[in-house]
Amino acid sequence: MSSKSRGFDSAQKNVVSRKLTLLLCIGCFCAGMLFTSRMSVEPEDKVLVRRAAMEAGRQNLIKEDRDQKSKDVKNEHKSILGEVSKTQHAIQTLDKTISNLEMELAAARATQESIMDGSPVSNTGSTGKRKYLMVVGINTAFSSRKRRDSVRATWMPQGEKKRKLEEEKGIIMRFVIGHSATAGGILDRAIEAEDQKHGDFLRLEHVEGYLELSAKTKIYFATAVALWDAEFYVKVDDDVHVNIATLGTTLIRHRAKRRVYIGCMKSGPVLAQKGVRYHEPEHWKFGDDGNKYFRHATGQLYAISKDLATYISINRHVLHKYANEDVSIGSWFIGLDVEHIDDRRLCCGTPPDCEWKAQAGNVCVASFDWSCSGICKSVERMKEVHRRCGEGENALWSAAF
Repeated sequence: MSSKSRGFDSAQKNVVSRKLTLLLCIGCFCAGMLFTSRMSVEPEDKVLVRRAAMEAGRQNLIKEDRDQKSKDVKNEHKSILGEVSKTQHAIQTLDKTISNLEMELAAARATQESIMDGSPVSNTGSTGKRKYLMVVGINTAFSSRKRRDSVRATWMPQGEKKRKLEEEKGIIMRFVIGHSATAGGILDRAIEAEDQKHGDFLRLEHVEGYLELSAKTKIYFATAVALWDAEFYVKVDDDVHVNIATLGTTLIRHRAKRRVYIGCMKSGPVLAQKGVRYHEPEHWKFGDDGNKYFRHATGQLYAISKDLATYISINRHVLHKYANEDVSIGSWFIGLDVEHIDDRRLCCGTPPDCEWKAQAGNVCVASFDWSCSGICKSVERMKEVHRRCGEGENALWSAAF
C-alpha cells in the first residue's frame, strides 16, 4: 500500500515537473522574443540614422564638388573674357598705330608731291617741321578786293602782328585763291600785286569759278596740310566775322581727338528743282523728293583735324564733288570714324544776336546773316560787327593755346 502510494506520488510529481518545465520554456521563449525584439529595434534605428547621415554627407560632398566646378567654370570664363578683352585692346592699339603711321607716311608723300608739282612754298615753316595750332584759309574771289580789305581792317592781323601771330600763337591766316582761266592775265596780276603788298595769300593750282568751289576746298586742304603741320585746318568765307582767340580756345578743347569735324551741323532739304539756289543736280542719289541731306557743317566756317585734312590730300583724286561745297566735305567724312562736333557759336547772327551773347559772356566764334549766307553788305558792315561783337585785341595776345 505504501509502495503504491509512493509510486503514485512520484508519477504525480513527474507530471507537475513537466508542466512547470513547459511553462518555464514558454516563459523563457517569450522573454527571449521580447528581448530580441527590443534589441533589434535599437540597432535598426541607429542604422537608419547612420545611413541618413552618410547620405547627407554624400549630398554635401556632391554639392561642394558641383559648387567648386561652377566656380572653376566661372573663373575660367572670366579668365577667357579677360584674355579676349586684352587681345581686342591690343588689336585696337595696333590698328591705331598702323593708322597713325599711314597718316604720317601719306602726309610725307603729299608734301613730296606738292614740292615736285611746283606748289607754292610757305614763307614761314614751309618744311612742315614746326608745329602750328591752326591754319585759317579765308575763301575769296578775284572780285572781292573790298571784302578782303574789310577783313584786314578788323579781325585779321597785318604786318608785324601777323608775323607775331604765326610765331607766338602758331596761327597761320591766308586768303585762299586759285588762278583765272587765262593764266597770267589781268586778274592774276592784280592778286600778285596785292600779295606783294600784304603777303597774306595762298595761291592754289586751281581755276576759279563758283561751281568749282568743292574742288577748290579739296585743293586748299591738300595744299595747306602739305605746307604747314597744324593741329587744325579751318575754312571760312571772306564775308564772315571771326573772333580768332575764341576760335583757338574752342579748337584746343578737341585737340586730343584725332579725327574731328567741327562746325554748325545742319541737314537741309535736297533741292531737285532746276534754277533755284543750291540746286542739287544729283538729287536722285539722296532718295525720293523731299529728302534731306546727311548732317554736315554749314559752309561759312568749319574746322577739321590734321588726320582729316591728310585724308583729303591722299584721296583727293577719288573724292566725289557735289554742287554744294559744304555737302561735298560732309560726304567725304560720312563713312569714316569721325566725331562731328555741333557748336552753335560758330554760326551766330550779326548784332544784336552776337552782341547780346558777348555781353552774357558767351563770345561768338563767327557771326553772319543766314539770309545772305554771310554778313549782308559785309564791306560796309564788317567794322560795325567787329566793334559790337569783337572779342577785343587783347583777347588774342593774352590767350594761351
